[in-house]
Amino acid sequence: MAGSVHYGSYSEARVHLKELLDAAARGRPASVQREGSRAAVVDAGRLRHFLSAVGPRAEVVAEAGGWTVLLPGTPVAADGATLAEALDETVRALREYADDWVERLADAPNHGQHWGLVQLVSLSDDDDLRAWLVGDRELPASA
Repeated sequence: MAGSVHYGSYSEARVHLKELLDAAARGRPASVQREGSRAAVVDAGRLRHFLSAVGPRAEVVAEAGGWTVLLPGTPVAADGATLAEALDETVRALREYADDWVERLADAPNHGQHWGLVQLVSLSDDDDLRAWLVGDRELPASA
């Protein structure tokens, strides 16, 4: 494929690192073969955009006296007296979960599938995560 770059070894990729990173930045296929496994090199912003589009959709629920944010299918949920507090707590919970996943949960049968969520969290700042959590939905003005 024209414009794509694929290197058969780490050494070859190292020699062509600029081309590898340039291809990734332009959204072109880029990969490196190493010891029987192939790694894709992807621009972080593009990957973050993709993961935010295909990741779990947050459920934001107004409850008596507060707000709850849930990420169905994941162990992440948080509450707050205001929507802003609930979102801040959810961002903290996402960061804690991502840290725990990297440290000890990645190979656990009920957590391994959340690798995309962990990548999204690691590629996002707190404002990115808050925006992703509320998505395009309209929330009450009293939020």
